Amino acid sequence: MQHSQTHLRTRPIMAGHLRAFESVARHLNFRLAGEELALTQSAVSRQIQALEEEVGVPLFLRHTRAVELTSAGALLLLAVAQALPRIDAAVRQIRQSAGRRSVSLTTFASFASMWLIPRLEAFQRDHPDIDIRIDASDVAVDLDLADVDIALRYGPPASMPAGAVRLFGEQLTPVASPWLLKSSSTGGQALRRPEDLAQFALIEAGDANRTHLEWLTWRRWLEAQGLPKPSPKRWMYFNYAYQMVQAALTGQGVVLARLPLVAESIANGDLVEVLPGSRMDSPMAYWLMVGPRSAARPEITAFCDWLRAQAQATREAIGEVPDPDLAGDLN
Repeated sequence: MQHSQTHLRTRPIMAGHLRAFESVARHLNFRLAGEELALTQSAVSRQIQALEEEVGVPLFLRHTRAVELTSAGALLLLAVAQALPRIDAAVRQIRQSAGRRSVSLTTFASFASMWLIPRLEAFQRDHPDIDIRIDASDVAVDLDLADVDIALRYGPPASMPAGAVRLFGEQLTPVASPWLLKSSSTGGQALRRPEDLAQFALIEAGDANRTHLEWLTWRRWLEAQGLPKPSPKRWMYFNYAYQMVQAALTGQGVVLARLPLVAESIANGDLVEVLPGSRMDSPMAYWLMVGPRSAARPEITAFCDWLRAQAQATREAIGEVPDPDLAGDLN
C-alpha cells in the first residue's frame, strides 16, 4: 500500500481504530481480532485500513496466511498497549466512584485462604458499605496499569519495590494435629526431638526444591538442627501452603509451616507446634503495596489501616520483634 504526505493527518486518531489495531497486533490475525471485538473480519480490516490512512504508513504486512507488524506498527503498539489499559482502568474507577465504594486487591492463594479471608468479616462488619474483590493469583501485577488497588505479596526485602510496607516477617516451624500425636497409627510415638520426625509422614511443597522457595524444605530445616537428610515414614507433596496445612489438620502428617499463616490454628488448638524451640527464620516477609491511583480514596485508607492493625496482631501472636530499621513500616 503506497501513501503520500497528503494522507498524513493532524487530527486525533479514532479510539475505536486503536482498539482494533491492538487486537490484531496481539493476535496477528484479523479473524481472531474480530471474534474478540464482536466484529466481522471485514469490519476489522476496514478499521485497520482507515487507521493506516490516518497515520500515513502501513502498520501491517499482509501475507497469504499471516499478518506481520511493520516497524511503524510495532512503534505504535508500544504506545497503544500502555494507553488502552490506563483508559479502561480510569473509566472503571469513575464508574466505581459513581456507585458503591469498593476495594480490589491481589494476593497469592494461600495467603488469601489462610490469613486474609478469615479476618475479613471483622472489616466488613465495621464497613458494610465497602465491597471487597480479591484476585488470588501468584502472578505479580503492575499497580500503575492494573485494575487493582492493593497488592499483598510475599518475598525478600530486596525484591520489593519502593513504597512497599512490611507487614510481618516469617519463621518456619513443624506443626501437626493433636489427633495425630495421640493416634495409634504412630504407635503412641512421642515427638520431642527433631530425630523423632522419622516416625511420621512429612508434608512438603512438591516444587520447593526446584524454585526460589527452597528454604521452605525439611532438608533446610534439618540442616539448621544439625541433622542429616530426612528419612520419614513417608512423604506427602502439595502445590500450595493451604493444602499442606489442610493435610496436617486432618492428621495426615507433620508440616513445616509458615508461622504467620498457622498462628491462629495453633492458638485455638487445631494444630500443635511440636518443636517450639526449633523455629527457623525465613528470609521472606509479607508486604503491602498500594496503587498510586488508589491511595487517596477513603475506602483504601480504611482498608490499609485495618490491614496494619491485623498485621500488628499477627506480629504479637508469633512473637516477632520489629527490626529497628523497619520501625517506620511497622507502626
